[in-house]
Amino acid sequence: MHASQFASAFPDTDAAGSIAQQHLRAGLQLFSDGKAVEAIAAFQRGLIEAEKAGTESAETMSDLYAKLGNAAASAGDFQTASINYQAALRIAPHLTNCWCSFGDLYLRHGQHQRAIELYLQALKLNPRHWAARANMVHALMAAKQYLVAKAILVELKSERPRDTRIHHLLGKAHFELNEVEPAITSFQEAVALNPQDSESINWIGALKQSLGDQAGAQAAYAESARIQPLIRRPAAKQPVEFRVLSLYAPFGGNTPTEYLFQDAFFDIDTLSLFAARDYDTAQLGQNIQLVINLVSDADQTDALLPLAADLVDRLGLPTVNHPRRVQQTTRDAVATLLQGIPGCRVPQALRLKAGAERTEAALEKMLPFSSTVLARPVGTHGGDDFEKIEDVAALSAFLSQRTDHDHYLIEYIDYVSADRHFRKYRFIFIGNEILPYHLCIGRDWKLHHINTDMAHQPWMQQEEATFLNNPAAVFGLAQMQALQAIRERIGLDYFGIDCGLDAAGNVVVFEVNASMLVHARNEGFVYKDPAVRRIKLAYDAMLRKRAKPR
Repeated sequence: MHASQFASAFPDTDAAGSIAQQHLRAGLQLFSDGKAVEAIAAFQRGLIEAEKAGTESAETMSDLYAKLGNAAASAGDFQTASINYQAALRIAPHLTNCWCSFGDLYLRHGQHQRAIELYLQALKLNPRHWAARANMVHALMAAKQYLVAKAILVELKSERPRDTRIHHLLGKAHFELNEVEPAITSFQEAVALNPQDSESINWIGALKQSLGDQAGAQAAYAESARIQPLIRRPAAKQPVEFRVLSLYAPFGGNTPTEYLFQDAFFDIDTLSLFAARDYDTAQLGQNIQLVINLVSDADQTDALLPLAADLVDRLGLPTVNHPRRVQQTTRDAVATLLQGIPGCRVPQALRLKAGAERTEAALEKMLPFSSTVLARPVGTHGGDDFEKIEDVAALSAFLSQRTDHDHYLIEYIDYVSADRHFRKYRFIFIGNEILPYHLCIGRDWKLHHINTDMAHQPWMQQEEATFLNNPAAVFGLAQMQALQAIRERIGLDYFGIDCGLDAAGNVVVFEVNASMLVHARNEGFVYKDPAVRRIKLAYDAMLRKRAKPR
């Protein structure tokens, strides 16, 4: 701080107060003026003067440390802020606001449990402290302690019923607890208080869509986009490294991001894409360092992907999962794209259009294979309405009941193991890395982790843990070379594969796309946590590498 600036902060240096107190007042004024760096210097000078004098009161000393902590936190200096908050609280442990600010510091840096502990210290001193309760809600939500967060939000709502943000957060808490109708009600209450709350309106659209109310969802999405084309979400951790533009399909399959965007160190602008709308790329691209295309289901979003591709091209920014690459991941396109890879068996796949002839004769003529057929509606991924059919007569009967929907007819390749169990492996491809995510083991060919008996079979869990910790023990050199070839041909920055191994050790491909779920909810399977964390760390590293420098 320049001497003239310091002098101007004290127009009357003969005013009451020690030199340390004068520096304290100067720092407060500078901080109020948005000059955090200069304020830090003033508070530090005040502490030096206080130590020289040796007679400063505990109140002034604790105030200097606490305010220095606030200024350092504002400047993004975590270590300095933490040291000075601790010093202030050692002198004056009754400073409720200081405990709360200390909690805020940890919250901004993604250390949610520590933040909760500090907020609780503030609330021991003042159970009604608004900021400590309101900010602790964010930490609790991040730590997935939704029941406690909901209880606090209900209390806050009773005190400030016209606080839009409280209604919005309560809606999120209800959603996380799978309380869909109360969630919609809370978001609607937020919108009633603020009709321009586009984020709450967008949530209403998503929730109505989950209930099958397509008309209500469409109306909500359109209204949200009219008010605010971009849903802005600030970084959860400091410092903010860059800003991303994420492209999202309101009525199609998207890459799940609950875990991938957790504790984000980047700001996120999310754009919901509508086919009938034009977009101003100059405005959308402002201060953006990376585009993340979340539109991932090539079947569900076939009308949107060309729009997304054109938008990405016009933006001219680094892009994760370019939409044109996603367009190549329909089941039939993947079957063609991956043919000929050594050590890899890719089932042939045929897309049967809605309304096409489904007689036995027609099916025998069009099917490119004669083995058992897997039939499923186009655009689906779960096990519902997905059947293994042994002969053409049964296939004709199955399809004749579902003439209004396109279907995939997929060659069945047996992958049962020697012990008569089936094993489905999932890998996640991130940049040049191929990381294991899970292994399903069961007696039936149609495997989903949640529907197996793995929760009650220690040997299955041990086998999955071994695979996750050392996939090379299962997928040797030949199998890994096959996976590398798949990565190169698919060409996406982030995607997953579900596959098996046949009796000869060939990789049997089931599904390849960017829609596969990665989550950290591993209750009962805690051995999965390290593998899941590796995926998150690799994803974060890939984004850092791809982002255009500021």
